[in-house]
Order: sequence, then structure tokens, then C-alpha cells
Amino acid sequence: MSTPDHTNSRSDPRWVRITLVTAALGVVGVLIVIPLVDVFVEAFGRGFGAYWRTLTADEDTLAAIRLTMTVAPIAVVTNLIFGIAAAWAISRFRFPGRTLLTALIDLPFSVSPVVAGLIFVLIFGLQGYLGPWLRAHDWRIIFATPGLVLATTFVTFPFVARELIPVMEAIGADEEIAAVSLGASGWQLFRRVTLPNIKWGLVYGLILCNARAMGEFGAVYVVSGHITGRTDTMPLRVEKLFQEYNTPGAFAVASLLASLALVTLAVKTALEWKTRRDLAEAARLRSEGEEP
Repeated sequence: MSTPDHTNSRSDPRWVRITLVTAALGVVGVLIVIPLVDVFVEAFGRGFGAYWRTLTADEDTLAAIRLTMTVAPIAVVTNLIFGIAAAWAISRFRFPGRTLLTALIDLPFSVSPVVAGLIFVLIFGLQGYLGPWLRAHDWRIIFATPGLVLATTFVTFPFVARELIPVMEAIGADEEIAAVSLGASGWQLFRRVTLPNIKWGLVYGLILCNARAMGEFGAVYVVSGHITGRTDTMPLRVEKLFQEYNTPGAFAVASLLASLALVTLAVKTALEWKTRRDLAEAARLRSEGEEP
């Protein structure tokens, strides 16, 4: 007697699968692929030489690129330190306010970046709470690089911590407890036990954090003051060039940001593939170890 094919009985009809796949590819093509291709077509429409001159001949554009490459790494490193500390505290300890801390980490996801920028203006601006004191000590936060760093750090706040918390909770603290019982110091514990276990989640969080930091517009727009050549980051420079009807320049800078996004996507995909391969290898070794 032949047994029924449960796989086929549970599968959707062929026309349903084709429709869903076609709809998904259509949405991705219209919303992502076509606009992305158009950015590069417009940027390189006059040739690579004209594209390169557009990026390098404008000193204000170069200043925006340098500023982005300054603000983003500072924000990423800040969130790296905080993310590891917050993930360790939340995953390894139970304390009053733990749920509140977890909720506060997610706050930038629910607050508009424009509102976040306005908050920093109300605190550090000339008419803000700390404005008179900062002015008396000749410290500039708003309309300067520190304000851009604060705004960028705020909007990228959750990425590293949110990637590490589930990883550390899944791993558990058994290996760390064993290391402490053997006399490992705090730094040895982190470097030799914790870091190897969380390295892929940490790198994944850093990639997402860096991608958001380089592309942030709303919060940075509010605190920057739009000072050309001084507080314009790459996204702000794209908007300003477009408003000035400098279409080649706007698309050239936009293509550079899109290239960074594609590099980020490639690294992210490679990490996901490496993680799946490591998990499959670990599962294979476990199954072989269980054999008699």
C-alpha cells in the first residue's frame, strides 16, 4: 500500500506560490531595485570622469564626506561600549528597573528622529536648559560636531544591545561562571569566554549601527544648523544639492551612500552565511558525538 505524500498535501497550489513569489519580486523591484539602479544610472550618466570630478571638485561635498566619516565611527564606538555593557547587565543580572532599562533601549525605535533632534536643541541650544552654561564656557554642542554625534548616537542606540541581549541569554552564563571559579579576571573572562561567543552577533549589530549612522537624516537635520561645509553630513548634502538643482552632484553623493549600503548588505549576508555554516557544523559534531 502506498503512503500518502504529506508534503504535497500540505503545500499550496502552484498558482498560489507563483502569485505570491511574483508579487514579492514585483514589490522589491519597484520599491528597491529600480530606484537603486536609477541612482547609479543618473550618477554615472555623464561618465566616470565627470562622476569623479563631481565628488572631488566640490570642497563642500568633501567636507560632508569627511564629517560623515567622523561622526559615524564615534557613534558606533559609543554604542559598542554601551551595547556590551547593557546586554551584559540585562542578560546576566536581575535587578529592579531591568524591564524599564530594556524599554528605554528600544525608545529610539518609537521616537521620531526629528523629535530626538528637537530634544537635544531644547537641552543644549542657546535657549535650552544648559545653553547659558555652555555659552559661558564657550562650548558648542548644537550646530557643531558634538551635536551631530549625540543625535546619531541616539538614533543608533538600540542596534548593538538588541543584537547581543538574545545571543547572551541563549548562550547562558555557565562558561563564564566556570571561568570565574578558575580564577579568571574580568578582562580575561570577557576576552576569552564572552567575546568569542558573541562575536558574530556583535559584528552584526555594528554593521546595522554603522549603516544607520551614515544614513541618518532627521535628527541630524535638526541639530546641524545646515551650515554648508561645516555641519552638512552626506544625507544633508544630497538634500541641499538637490534643492540647488545640482542633480549630478546630488546623485553622485547619493550613489556613494548607496554603495555603502550595498557593502553593508554584502557583509551582512556573508555573516549570516557564516553563522548558518557554523551552526550546521556544530550540530553535525554533536550528532557524531552522540553516536555509539
